[in-house]
Amino acid sequence: MGSIPIATLFIGIFVLLQIPLTILVGYRRARTGIQFFDGGDPVLLRRMRAHGNYTETVPIALLAMAAAELSGAPAWLLWAGGSSLLVGRVMHAAILIVKGWGLPRAIGMILTFLPMLGFGLWCLSRAASSA
Repeated sequence: MGSIPIATLFIGIFVLLQIPLTILVGYRRARTGIQFFDGGDPVLLRRMRAHGNYTETVPIALLAMAAAELSGAPAWLLWAGGSSLLVGRVMHAAILIVKGWGLPRAIGMILTFLPMLGFGLWCLSRAASSA
């Protein structure tokens, strides 16, 4: 079985980053009494979307990163992709929670998609070369 120290480090970081996103949603729900959906509260909606978008993108990106590392991706690719994902997710969540929209949110999505694309292409190329 292969070792994935770089992916493991980023997995640990991203697990810890999800905790405050989850707490922000729960805290707002407790303050407003809104149990389901967003109840028309724009602050809760922004927090829910920051948490939801994180949950929609981070796991698949980390899975692709781990698969890339297991299949021999160079360290520079793993560090660049993991760092891009980290900066992208922090930028996206921060601007979404504070304002809702802004250029940093769009840049955050681009910085999220780049490692997804890179790791995905790496995995496909490795699968094709071993078939």
